[in-house]
This record gives sequence, structure tokens and C-alpha cells, in this order.
Amino acid sequence: MIFRSRAPLRLGLAGGGTDVSPYSEKFGGYVLNTTIDMFAHCTLEVTNDNIIEFRANDLGQSATYASSDKLEYDGNLDVFKGVYNRIVKDFTHKALSFRLTTYSDAISGSGLGGSSTLVVAILKSFVEWLNLPLGDYDLAHLAYEIERIDVGLAGGKQDQYAATFGGFNFIEFSENDKVIVNPLRVKNWIACELEESMLICYTGRSRDSATIINEQTQNVKDNKTVSLEFMHQLKRDAIDMKEAILIGDIPFFADVLDRSWRNKKQIASSITNAEIDQYYDAAKNSGALAGKVSGAGGGGFMVFVVDPKNKHLVKHALESLGGVVRNIRFTTDGTQGWRIS
Repeated sequence: MIFRSRAPLRLGLAGGGTDVSPYSEKFGGYVLNTTIDMFAHCTLEVTNDNIIEFRANDLGQSATYASSDKLEYDGNLDVFKGVYNRIVKDFTHKALSFRLTTYSDAISGSGLGGSSTLVVAILKSFVEWLNLPLGDYDLAHLAYEIERIDVGLAGGKQDQYAATFGGFNFIEFSENDKVIVNPLRVKNWIACELEESMLICYTGRSRDSATIINEQTQNVKDNKTVSLEFMHQLKRDAIDMKEAILIGDIPFFADVLDRSWRNKKQIASSITNAEIDQYYDAAKNSGALAGKVSGAGGGGFMVFVVDPKNKHLVKHALESLGGVVRNIRFTTDGTQGWRIS
């Protein structure tokens, strides 16, 4: 039997960083994001050879182990092991035998929530195989615990919930890991206008978000007043962004996006760099209304808002710097799983 799953990648639009502990526990966080037509994909093939095989085809990595009730972390495909270990510990209580193959439409460090989305997709394949009793909130929270606690990767909480629920979501984070996902009912014409008015550009530089997140976390722990005030403003940006999207005010949407980028750059020194600034300036000089990095910062994908009439000019300017530019389409579904006999 073969089980497949996929989960959509997300664009962070406003509030990113306020979902990261300890800020979310101390002050509460708001994030607005949306999922797009790029995915993390997983195929799980059940075997009877007492072997566990992992393949990350996009990374060119693979590993094979004898079936065991726990796999040790060693820096090689640890998120795969993290999912498996929790499945055995929480549900099956016995070793399993299978081959698991994944690939993502965006490379690691892209700023689209790739690693978290991959964890959600892998979990979903096990849900399909073992008929696990996990609702959306359960699945997202388990993915968060696996990645952030079990495997120990630094980051926030928004990515797992975005990948699980899908669509436009205004997400609230508070103490004791409480998360509330508020789906936005975005009118079709507004979603279409946003798609026509947006571009994403891969800058050619993947980044390790842990360094940025660790600096941000330390600033909160140290109660650095300037950094905290900009974090508070990021929360307010998420509220304003929600209003802009729901009423279809694209100029207001662009203003909030640009303001949010200016605020975000103040919370950690490594969020931007000369290369990112060069892409931003080139886009603005060719007619873009706004731009920002999606995710923690430091590289990966940037998102731009443009007048649709000037889209080709912005695209040309970004490509002249070596950027890989594409249009986007929003998705309304979250993670999905299915089986093949």
C-alpha cells in the first residue's frame, strides 16, 4: 500500500516573529499568512523487510535503518526521525517498516516555512496509513512539538498551523502554547486582485533562520525596549493587514506590507543585508509598491506588491540581479493525504 500527502507552503504577510517564544507567551502574538501553490510532498510505502528508509530527493539525502522503536538524532534527516519517534511513542508503541520519500517545491531556507511544512506532510502520511485520530489543531501542535522541542530546531508556531489549515489565516498565539486560527473569508475578486498584484522572487541565498530567531529571542529576554516596541508594532501590522485584505484595499495592503518590513528590520541585525536591500531597491525603482522578505529574514524568498500594469518591469529588474521570479496562486486547502492500492 502507498500513502501520499502534501502540505502547502506559506507566505508570511504580517506579524511574523510575534509567534516566537518567549514573546508570544509574554505579550501574545498575531500573525497573518496565506498558503500558495507550492508544496512539500511525501510518499510512504509500507514494506515488510524490517527496514526504515528515508529519502529526501530534493536534498539528495537518504538513510536506511533497521526497524526500531526509536531512531537516534545525528544531524541527518532528523525531522524524519522526529516524526517517526513520536508516531511510535504516542500511537503504535512498536517498530514499523516502510520507505518514506519527500521533496519540496522550495529549497530549505527559502523563508516559506519549508521545514515545518515538510513535518506536517510527513505526519499526514502517517495519519492516512494508521488512521490516527488527529484533527487539524492536533496535527499542527504535534508538528510544532516535533520540530521545536523533540528535534530542537529554533522557530515560531505559525508555519505548522498555516500548512495544516491552508488559506488566509489570522492566527493568535498566547501563553501555554494556546493557538487560535481565524480563517479569513476573502472574496474571490480580492484574492484574484492580490494574485495579479504580487510577485515572489527567490534571491538565490538560502539562510539559517536560527541565528536570526535566537537574536530576536534574546532581545525579548533582555527586555530591550526598542526591539520590543517594534515587535508590538508588528502585531498591530497584522491587524491592519487583516482589514486591508478583507475590504480589498490594495494600496493599504501595500502600505502595511512595506511598513511591516521597516519594523521587522529593527528587531534583529541580521534580518536584512546588502543583497536583500539591492533587490528591494531595484523593485521599488521599477515600480513596486512594497516588498519584504518572507519568513525570518536574511535571504530566501521576497514578496512584492506591484501595480499589475508594471509587473513586467519589476520582474525584469529582479531577474537582472539573478533573482528567480514567479507569480503566485493562493490555495484554500491545507494538508491533504490519500492512499493508493
